[in-house]
Amino acid sequence: MDINKILSIKQPISKELLEDIYRLNQENTPEVGSLPSAQSLQELIKISSNTFYFSKNDELIGFIICFRENSVYGSENYKFFNKNKKKFIYIDRVVVKDGYRRMGFGTKFYKYLDKVASEQLLPICCEVNSIPRNEISMNFHINNGFKEVRKRDFQDHSVKYFEKNI
Repeated sequence: MDINKILSIKQPISKELLEDIYRLNQENTPEVGSLPSAQSLQELIKISSNTFYFSKNDELIGFIICFRENSVYGSENYKFFNKNKKKFIYIDRVVVKDGYRRMGFGTKFYKYLDKVASEQLLPICCEVNSIPRNEISMNFHINNGFKEVRKRDFQDHSVKYFEKNI
């Protein structure tokens, strides 16, 4: 169950790592938003405040992309927190590869993010799909100390906004 490496992604990102993260992202839609290309993922990483990936025995098993307040990121969900919070770290997308889920990797990864957020006294914010319902993610966030702060309906889906104060 050990994560061998949790690494921050620095620019420039290798083409191989970018393609691996892109493929993992696309394999996990609609839980995370689909991206049109690896190039669009690279642009997302460029404007992010924190992007980490984790591996076990040199195999990519997960990643997380986060944004701080006042980013140019255009996500409507991010904008909700940006409008309502002075300081925060927003989890835009987090993925654990199929076959490694429900083994404690996500919890270990969130504990790492907790440490990053606590160093700057930042609440951690995110959203989870409620339609289509992502019960596993909702339970995961609640079990990791997140509280629901609002619901929002869009034309084609609905979300619940969550926040965790460190």
